[in-house]
Amino acid sequence: MKFELMKAIEDAKTQLASQGVHTVIAQFVDIHGSAKGKYIPLAHLQDVIENGAGFAGPSIWGTGLPRNGARSEFYGQGDLTTLQALPWMPGYARIVCSGLVDGQPFSGCSRRLLMRQIEQLNKLGYTLNVGIEPEFFLLSKDANGRPIPDARDDLDKPSYDLKALARVREVLHRMETGLSACGFDVFQIDHEDASGQYELNYHYSDALKAADQFILFKMAADFIAEEADLTFTLMPKPFADRPGSGLHLHLSLTDQAGQAVMADVFDTHGLSKIGRYCVAGLLSHSPALAAFHAPTVNSYKRLVIGRSLSGTTWAPAHIAWGYNNRTTVVRAVVGRLEFRLTDGSSNIYAVLTSTIAAMLDGIARKLNPPAPIDEDIYEWQVADFVAHNVKTLPQNLGEALVALENDAVLAKAMGNDYVAEYLATKKPEWIDYCRSVSDWEYKRYLTWP
Repeated sequence: MKFELMKAIEDAKTQLASQGVHTVIAQFVDIHGSAKGKYIPLAHLQDVIENGAGFAGPSIWGTGLPRNGARSEFYGQGDLTTLQALPWMPGYARIVCSGLVDGQPFSGCSRRLLMRQIEQLNKLGYTLNVGIEPEFFLLSKDANGRPIPDARDDLDKPSYDLKALARVREVLHRMETGLSACGFDVFQIDHEDASGQYELNYHYSDALKAADQFILFKMAADFIAEEADLTFTLMPKPFADRPGSGLHLHLSLTDQAGQAVMADVFDTHGLSKIGRYCVAGLLSHSPALAAFHAPTVNSYKRLVIGRSLSGTTWAPAHIAWGYNNRTTVVRAVVGRLEFRLTDGSSNIYAVLTSTIAAMLDGIARKLNPPAPIDEDIYEWQVADFVAHNVKTLPQNLGEALVALENDAVLAKAMGNDYVAEYLATKKPEWIDYCRSVSDWEYKRYLTWP
């Protein structure tokens, strides 16, 4: 290990010890994007960075590793730049890890996949900046242990309701101050369209940092909510009769001088040729992207058009784009794209890897997007979609997985082995759902006909 790195590790240990830190959480994510890891005494920080923290590979979702031999061990190698104390867990710090197997970078590690796609962008001289908007619910439980919103937070149109915000102000404030202490620039928190639903906004960063930060946001929110006897959830559609939660991605490219690459103020939609190529890439691959961006059965309870109890719905269902149009899957703003397909049940590293891959394909092939749509397509009839040749996003997980299987470009960019393992993990989930029998079916068919 180089002297400079050893000194940086020792300096980090000294600084953390002065803050009362005694334990480091060596954290990585599984194929679903769920945070995993173990506790490491601060004195052994060097081991995590040099050799990695060891885990039994087959015990981790989606590694596909064997139960014996050198490749049975998964090591999480710590990235020193991510090491920081956790204000909501005094005495503990987190370090983000990337996968090593048999001494080599692991192709099944989604964080490494993202780093590889970032390298492809860098070869073009571009940096992807990402702003992430997490929507989430804070829920209590009823007498049967089922999650429910606060009964007092049950307005017909609860958007921006200050009374509801006030009831959970301490929880939200702890999130804001804790994340701010970890380098997040939190700039607003509001009540969303459903009872018990909130959104916390923080400023953008480069793609890798954005992904690392989002995992930290989830860890913080879950811990703080649980201490307040609440359930934090990013489930896309926890209630059939209420709006769902998305995870909108704000995407912008800059060159080596920090200038916006996708912006053209003279264009009617504010986009340069590169910006339009990126739109085309995202639209072209949207069916397959859905497998990563909307990765659960429940995701597709959100991706339908219809009115919510609050009188609005912002979930996309059709593959189209327009200027400042929140009814399309891609919303263009000057020099920036908002991709609205994603939800919080996703693996953020796989999400951003696939996003970059789609954008790069658009750039490489100089794809032109279809004509922009600058009207409310929620009001359209079927004939309107046919006339404009606007296709529908996958309407269930099974359709999305088939689209991913058929997208050779995305599979190559993500890695054929990773995609194969992902499909092997998600297909049984879809089959299990299809074979399950719901309460709805009992009510409708038990005495049918």
